Amino acid sequence: MNDISLNRENGTYRGRVGADMATDPGAIPILSQYLRIAVRWRWLIFGAIGLSLLVALVLTLLATPAYTASTRIEINRESARIVQVDEVQPESRSGEQEFYQTQYGLLRSQSLAERVARELRLAENPDFFAKYGRSSVYENLAGGNGATSSSAREQLIRAAAGILLDNVTITPMRMSRLVDIGFTSTDPALAARVSNAWATGFIQFNLERRFEATSYARRFLEQRLAQLRTLLEASERQLVGYASREAIINIPVGGGAPGAPSQERSLTADSLSALNAELARATAERIQSQSRLNRPGEGANAEALNNGAITSMRSRRAEAAAEYSRLLTQFEPGYPVAQALAAQIRQLDASIAREEGRVQSSMQNAYRESVARERSLLQNVEALKQGFLDQRRRSIQYNIFQRDVDTNRQLYDGLLQRYKEIGIAGGVGTNNVSIVDQAPVPSRPSHPRPLTNLLIALLVGIVVGVGLAIAREQIDETVADPSDLERRIGIPLLGVVPTSDSRDLLLELKDPKSILIESYLSVQTNLAFSTDHGIPRSLAVTSTRPAEGKSVTAFAAAYTIARNGARTLLVDGDMRSPSVHSEVGIDNDRGLSNYLSGIGDLDSLIRQVEGEPFSVLPAGPQPPNAAELLRSNRFETLLVELMKRFDHIIIDSPPVMGLADAPIIASRTEGTIFVLEARGVKARIARLALTRLRQGRAQLLGAILTKFETKRSNFGYGYDYGYGYGYGRDDKKTA
Repeated sequence: MNDISLNRENGTYRGRVGADMATDPGAIPILSQYLRIAVRWRWLIFGAIGLSLLVALVLTLLATPAYTASTRIEINRESARIVQVDEVQPESRSGEQEFYQTQYGLLRSQSLAERVARELRLAENPDFFAKYGRSSVYENLAGGNGATSSSAREQLIRAAAGILLDNVTITPMRMSRLVDIGFTSTDPALAARVSNAWATGFIQFNLERRFEATSYARRFLEQRLAQLRTLLEASERQLVGYASREAIINIPVGGGAPGAPSQERSLTADSLSALNAELARATAERIQSQSRLNRPGEGANAEALNNGAITSMRSRRAEAAAEYSRLLTQFEPGYPVAQALAAQIRQLDASIAREEGRVQSSMQNAYRESVARERSLLQNVEALKQGFLDQRRRSIQYNIFQRDVDTNRQLYDGLLQRYKEIGIAGGVGTNNVSIVDQAPVPSRPSHPRPLTNLLIALLVGIVVGVGLAIAREQIDETVADPSDLERRIGIPLLGVVPTSDSRDLLLELKDPKSILIESYLSVQTNLAFSTDHGIPRSLAVTSTRPAEGKSVTAFAAAYTIARNGARTLLVDGDMRSPSVHSEVGIDNDRGLSNYLSGIGDLDSLIRQVEGEPFSVLPAGPQPPNAAELLRSNRFETLLVELMKRFDHIIIDSPPVMGLADAPIIASRTEGTIFVLEARGVKARIARLALTRLRQGRAQLLGAILTKFETKRSNFGYGYDYGYGYGYGRDDKKTA
């Protein structure tokens, strides 16, 4: 069920009234809003598109055909390695993007462009400058006869290089090492020559950069090698001279790593090491001799036990002693055999004693010799120690000179090795850039491209047209659609009255199937929900300014209400510019102004119009001050008296702006209808008019949007008015 609420504090009605009330703008999708703008300003958008297409077409037809030739090259990060020798310029270890961006920058360098200009002799070609509109540059620099100085020639080369850079394009192919070098010219042969020369020049330019770096490195290394050679020879002479003066004799020690500093050992240290080893052996021998000498034994020292002769004699003595003991068991000691054995034993004992004495004597002699040898070696070692320490003190400066020699030799050997490697790498001549496809002479112009230009123009036209439409929409402050009414004006919608081509609107209102009457019947339906007792008994119809359709609306309201059998009075409250009497075809010699001035009775002023279901109270003669009459008590008395005689009173009020009449009339009626012409009044003026009515304590029921053109409306609002109000109408079948 549709409803409407009355706010008595500010005198306005808010809410939804019937099917024609304004919808919540927040519920409209943003895409629909932009689509409405596009439909509303479609002719502006179409105009922008058409103008853009026309400009593009004219420019395309007037443009001179240009041809673009393209040469494809491959750029690798590393050159082909024929020898395993590092070049002077090390391979970049940076990221792929940085390396290739550097190469693209080199392809667009000024030096490369000047190289191509020199190779193709463009500085001597006036036609080349003429093709690009630079004839004046060539004439100013070359002179009338074409003879140029060296400085002018260089300026021409730079000018030609600038033209080349303006027309060359470097296009890398994504996810590859391939790069297209394109050049655009009105001469297809020139475009191909420049493109191919650019690729060849870049390869030569890259090789020359490497060769120049190698040549510079070789020259630098030659200078440094000469300096290091002189320095090395001087340091070696200084080292040998100091060693000769200080009697420092060093013995080279082999086995060092190649390129490592030379290892040497002094003769004194070598001798000290040898004598020290001999001393250690002598000491060991002395200790051993002393140990053998002091070792205890049984009747002889321990060394005698190990002597073979002594051992043999002791064995024979033991046998003789055993035999002698056996004979004594049988014979007396005087037995000759026993005596002989006894003599033999004594002789063996003497021999053993002599041999043990000799062993003892030899051990003592060996001990004395080892002690003497140890003492002699110790003296020599001590002497060598002093000499070695003295040499160490003298070798400090020697070592300093030796380090200088070793350092200079290492530097010299390293630079010499690098010099030879650079010579080998520089002679190879490898390059990391190669031509994949040379540019053929183009057979078709690259631009202008009619289809592409028209597509671009279409897009530009759409963008410009939509932008202008949105700008116009933002600038346009008028109420164009029913959906804009509540959003911009802040008042609910009672109904929409479409524009009509009829010259007699009152006659069209009487047509039961006319769109006009159907729209006002919809307004009547909405008014029936405005109060708890239906349509308000007294209604004031006003507008912002004249000619918005308020008088027709007042007539239509009176007609539709009276057609239902209600006693209805149409009052022309616009005493300044009355119009009701002319609409219904009566005179205006007496009316409302007469009653408010106290002249005439009410019965004589109210007219019954023939053919109309309602009564009319004309405005009457124009008073000097209509507002003062409306403020009088007689106007309020008039309304009370009229309410007794009629069920509904419709007052056609003057416009709000500039006059005080409308707020006064609206404050005395039960409800006020605000009439607003579609696209006729700015929203801020309408809001100002409503503010004046609210300040006068008018009970605003809502607004009626008149002169609405459905063809220019934004679609998507509720339903299409052209369909809704014309539904079921067929002129061919109308009787």
